Amino acid sequence: MRSQWRQATRAQRQTWQLVAVSAAVGLAVAAGAVLVAGPWDSGQRTAERARAAGRPATGGERHGGPPKSPPSAAPVLAALGAAAARPSPDSGEDAVPPPTGPGLADTLEPLLDDPVLGSERSASVMDVTTGQQVFGAKAGTTAIPASTVKLATGAAALSALGPDHRIRTTVVQGPDQRDIVLVGGGDPTLTARAVKGSGHPAALSQLADDTARALKKRGSDEVRLGFDTSLYSGPKLHPIGPNENISPVTPLMADEGRLDDSDHGPAPRAQDPAADAARTFASMLRDRGVDVAGEPRSREAGKRPRALAAVRSQPLSALVERMLTTSDNDIAEALARQTAIAVGEPASFDGAARAVTARLRALRLPLEGARIADGSGLNRDDHVSAALLAQVLVRAADRGHPELRPVLTGLPVAGFSGTLRTRYAQDGVGRGVVRAKTGTLTGVNSLAGTVVDADGRLLVFAFMTNGTSDALGAQRALDKMASALANCGCR
Repeated sequence: MRSQWRQATRAQRQTWQLVAVSAAVGLAVAAGAVLVAGPWDSGQRTAERARAAGRPATGGERHGGPPKSPPSAAPVLAALGAAAARPSPDSGEDAVPPPTGPGLADTLEPLLDDPVLGSERSASVMDVTTGQQVFGAKAGTTAIPASTVKLATGAAALSALGPDHRIRTTVVQGPDQRDIVLVGGGDPTLTARAVKGSGHPAALSQLADDTARALKKRGSDEVRLGFDTSLYSGPKLHPIGPNENISPVTPLMADEGRLDDSDHGPAPRAQDPAADAARTFASMLRDRGVDVAGEPRSREAGKRPRALAAVRSQPLSALVERMLTTSDNDIAEALARQTAIAVGEPASFDGAARAVTARLRALRLPLEGARIADGSGLNRDDHVSAALLAQVLVRAADRGHPELRPVLTGLPVAGFSGTLRTRYAQDGVGRGVVRAKTGTLTGVNSLAGTVVDADGRLLVFAFMTNGTSDALGAQRALDKMASALANCGCR
């Protein structure tokens, strides 16, 4: 009977591979006809809407690793849409049966034994249609997740605020007629760079345009500029200290405090992003005919000040997608604090951690033994289980939680986008089919995402390992496990 199942699985796999090749050819043709506006356009991933390739991008989660050369291919074989995640039995003669625990164990357990993986390793694989775990190896044991904790951060923020929420940056009237105050609202994607078209991040230039217009309308041509960062409390520096992977955490910054022209990944950072943003804004006002006296100074705007101008970020759905695709630590910490503000906690590292934990508990996720210490996963005090990460993804696929869908649509595509762009071989089984969030710290490697198996069944997985000594080897081992799921009927 076992051999009959394996023969049937091989036949189904051949059929699936033929369909995949045909789909890839069709998508390649479609990609040439689609004008790609970028990976985030008006809150929706262009590649998701068009089912075509996104723009080239380098991985965002390096944390000290060497740069890698980009792949030569461009078209992306999009994963199948998420099915309903509410538990329900399969029905009908044509229903695709889920993989079985023994079948998955035959495939995954030998790969989990790879000596390149660290001393602590765990795994959880869940069937999206039933919402049930079909394979687990120490799935409930907590470990350091690194950046895969961003899945939890994104789900918490979306749950608390909704996908359409936008973060405001405002200019308000100060106590004196000559005083204006630039008030940070917590948008790390606020940009001082040139923008064009629609769907771009909030622009400091637009805020300067609107502010200058409002000042001239009331006859003011000379002002003193202050800047307000009182929305956040507690330490500005992440516990890892000054680091090229994250700026000081402040509610006012432009382009994440980057001192080069990058938009993701490691970069030199400003020591005081808020003051830098205010100086840039003052220069923009001067260019528009407003005389700004002296240097901008830190000051609070006061209670209920009169607004002169405001700009809004892209929708939260787009911020979550960008955070996950490029593993953006600055956005992650900002979203954790937005969650804190939404639930009435202080917008600090501690308050954000409590708020994210509370939202995960409200989503009825398994938090036994878990500790959320930050939003980005840079803190080694973060500890979560593979079961928690997998169930975050199951909730995001649940038709009862459409607000969480950006957690899925933001996942990098193996071999094509974000932090998975330079992973998975050109002819690898998982290439274009595995979609997953990566996690990398010294001695820590994790991978959590979705995959469509050889039978067309949508699965979610979370693989974690701590205590690794060969980061690239551990990444390859985790990628091999995800690819094995893609190539598996596993019954």
